[in-house]
Amino acid sequence: MTEFPPYPFTWPMARDRGISRTRLVNGLRHGVLVRLLRNVYVRADTELTMADRAGAAALVISPHAVVADRTAAWIWGVDCFSFRELDVVPPLETRTLRGHRAPTRSGIRGGQRDLGPDDWVFISGVRVTTPLRTALDLGCNLSRRDALAAMDALARAHGFTPTEIMCAAHRYFRRRGVVQLRELAALVDARAESAGESWTRIEMHDQGLPRPELNWWVYADGVPKYRLDLAYPHARIAIEYNGEEFHTSKEDKEADAERLSWLERHGWTVIVIDKNSFTDEAIAIWSESIRTALADAQRPPRRWYVRP
Repeated sequence: MTEFPPYPFTWPMARDRGISRTRLVNGLRHGVLVRLLRNVYVRADTELTMADRAGAAALVISPHAVVADRTAAWIWGVDCFSFRELDVVPPLETRTLRGHRAPTRSGIRGGQRDLGPDDWVFISGVRVTTPLRTALDLGCNLSRRDALAAMDALARAHGFTPTEIMCAAHRYFRRRGVVQLRELAALVDARAESAGESWTRIEMHDQGLPRPELNWWVYADGVPKYRLDLAYPHARIAIEYNGEEFHTSKEDKEADAERLSWLERHGWTVIVIDKNSFTDEAIAIWSESIRTALADAQRPPRRWYVRP
């Protein structure tokens, strides 16, 4: 592994170090190397920083281009590429400043876009749209679910607010996707910790359900016991999104069962959602469960009469 540089590199850079094409291919085959971008590689043991990601992009794009959209989000630490795209390296998404030709190079998805000096910054020698500008662009370009998830994640990582998004969106007058952007701007919440939580919130919004609290702590004897993904705390309704990363092992399932049992014993209604819960049929079922639980919580207490 040590024969390869501990930073992103291209095939010509490897060749200059005396590394043959065969060694490069074998490094990829055996998991010693990973392909970051088209024709850009890095050692598998490298912990990539934001500067490393930008440096990787700088190796293959025009000096007049600005890294934008999902590639910009990736540089800022937010992965927006869909699972089905990962069998091959996703294209590098860039935008060329006015007055320069858009790239036609294989592996680069380009075009022109009006970008002001405040819309991008230099990172490791490459122009990258700012986190706020990246969120605005993705809010127009991606599907509603993915767009909200990306905007939530960028807001969490970089600290901008829904108000800042809405104030900046006025520049997008008549741009394709601006209606969706304005709707999503009001829904952005930096407290969301996963794409699944963002997907759940937007479906709840579309179903006309009240806006839930995020990351709500449940206390036991004055001590924080469990943190709920989404909750209506007064009605004691919890909506939990169980992603695969933390809910698939035997230990995870045992912990989930104990958590569910404790919450139900203490008066909570718990509705569990996972990656399979976003078909039209599944959404209709769990959203109706939430609606029913809210209606039950609003019923007045039953009056009891004692016979004389």
